[in-house]
Amino acid sequence: MRTKSRKKNRINVITLGCSKNVYDSEVLMGQLKASGKDVVHEEEGNIVVINTCGFIDNAKEESVNTILDFVDRKSRGEVDQVFVSGCLSERYKPDLQKEIPDVDQYFGTTELPSLLKALGADYKHELIGERVTTTPKNYAYFKIAEGCDRPCSFCAIPLMRGGHKSTPIENLVIEAEKLAAKGVKELILIAQDLTYYGLDLYKKRRLADLLKELAKVDGIEWIRMHYAFPTGFPVDVLDVMNEEPKVCNYLDIPLQHISTPVLKSMRRGTTFEKTNALLDRFRESVPQMAIRTTLIVGYPGETEEDFEILKQWVKDQRFERMGCFTYSHEENTHAYNLEDDVPAEMKQERANEIMEIQSQISWELNQEKIGKQYRVMIDRKRGNHFVGRTEFDSPDVDNEVLIDASEHYCSVGEFVMVEITDAEDFDLYAVPVA
Repeated sequence: MRTKSRKKNRINVITLGCSKNVYDSEVLMGQLKASGKDVVHEEEGNIVVINTCGFIDNAKEESVNTILDFVDRKSRGEVDQVFVSGCLSERYKPDLQKEIPDVDQYFGTTELPSLLKALGADYKHELIGERVTTTPKNYAYFKIAEGCDRPCSFCAIPLMRGGHKSTPIENLVIEAEKLAAKGVKELILIAQDLTYYGLDLYKKRRLADLLKELAKVDGIEWIRMHYAFPTGFPVDVLDVMNEEPKVCNYLDIPLQHISTPVLKSMRRGTTFEKTNALLDRFRESVPQMAIRTTLIVGYPGETEEDFEILKQWVKDQRFERMGCFTYSHEENTHAYNLEDDVPAEMKQERANEIMEIQSQISWELNQEKIGKQYRVMIDRKRGNHFVGRTEFDSPDVDNEVLIDASEHYCSVGEFVMVEITDAEDFDLYAVPVA
C-alpha cells in the first residue's frame, strides 16, 4: 500500500490562542518566506512549529494536547521535527523540556531570531511590516505594542510577554501601507494594553495620534480598537472616533468586574464609581459607540453580594457585546496567594447566568436594528449565506450579518449596503440595497 507522500522541508505553523499569537505567527511566516522557505499555516508539512498559548487552564491544556499529538506523529514518522514557541513555552519551558523531551526545541516569546536559526532561516531586521496574513484578505490584526506593565492580580501575561513596549508610529504606518497594498481594508489594533500606547516611547499616551496617522493610509477604510485598559484611558481618542470616519465606533475594553472590593483585590486601579463615570463619558462623547467588554466570575473572595452587584450592573449597562470567563488560578500571579474559594460549579453557574442576561440584551438591541441600513464588510461565504459584519462587530467574537446567497450575490472582501430584515441573539439577517 502506498503511503501518502508529503513535501519535504515544508514548515507548518500551528497557531493557538489569541489574535496576538496570530500576528506573531504571521511575522514568523513572513521571515521564513523571505529566507526562501516553503511555509504554510495549519496545513501538511514535515516540520511543525506550534505557537502556544499559556494564559488560562483551558488554553494550556489545548497547547499541551497539540504538542503531544505532533510528538506522537513524529514517533510514527509522519513529521520530522517539532518546534514549540509562544506563551506556554515562555512560561513553562523547563517543565515542558522535562515532561515532553521529544520536542526538538522550545522557544519563548522573544526568541524569534533563535527559532528562525533552528529552522535554517535568518532574521531580517529590514522586514518592517512584512508578514504572511492568515486572516481573510480584507482584514488583518495589527499589533501596536508588546507586553504589559499593569499589576492585575489574576493575569500571567507579564510573565509571558514582559513589560510594555510600544512600536514606533512610523513603523506602524509602514506596516499599514504594506497591508493596504495587499488589499487589507480593516486594521484591528491589538496589544495587551492599547491605553498605554506611546507612554514608554514618547513619555505620553499617543493612541489618538497613531489613529490619525493610520487613517491617512490609502486603502484602509476601518480601524478597530481591541483591548483598551480602562484606567488612564486617553479620552482624546473619543474625539478622533467622532472626527475620523475610518475609526470604527467600537471599543473593546475589558472591565473584568464592577464590585469595588473585587476590583481592589484584582488590582485594577479603579472602582464602581470610576468605571461607571468612564462608561458615561464614552456614551456621551460617542453615542453610537458599541462597547465590548469581558468579565471574570468566581474570583477569590467573590461573594454572592459581589455577584449580585455584577448582575445588576450588566442589566443596567446593556453592553452591545460581552464575554464572560470563569476565574483561573494561575501560578506566580498575585492572586495565586489567595484561596481559590469559589467552587468550579458555582463559577460556571455564575458565568452562565451572566451570559443569559447578555443574550437577552443582545437580542433586544438586535431587534432595534430591523429595518435599518448598515454598511457591511463581507468576510466569507459559509454554506448558503454570505457572512459580513457592521463597523460595530469584530471578527469571530461579535454579531454576524447573514445574506442569503441563493438570492443575492456579494463580493467577498468588499463593502455592501444592507437592510436588516430579521435578528436573533447574535445573528442579523439582511438583504443588499442599491
